[in-house]
Amino acid sequence: MHDDNQILIPPSFIALHSDTRQRLRLPVAELRARYELCEDLAQHLVEQAQQLYHGPCPCEAEVLRRMHAGLAGADSGLAAPEAGWVVQRLAELLQWPCPLLTG
Repeated sequence: MHDDNQILIPPSFIALHSDTRQRLRLPVAELRARYELCEDLAQHLVEQAQQLYHGPCPCEAEVLRRMHAGLAGADSGLAAPEAGWVVQRLAELLQWPCPLLTG
């Protein structure tokens, strides 16, 4: 995956859109757009997660599970693996352990 774009897509995200032989299932430009969307979403959700944690949901794991439930919904625009990736990235940004995500 070589081109002039300087955005480095992490292997964990590339794996979401690769087959068992590690070939991409979508064009590189689309992969980059999906990654940028997911990374921006994770960054954007940091403040909301902190507000939930310091308010009605004082449990890190429960905040992340609720975020995942919302992102995994059919109307979120994300594929299920992307929703999981966003929540894992959110946990990294918050420096919280990421719970087991189901669904």
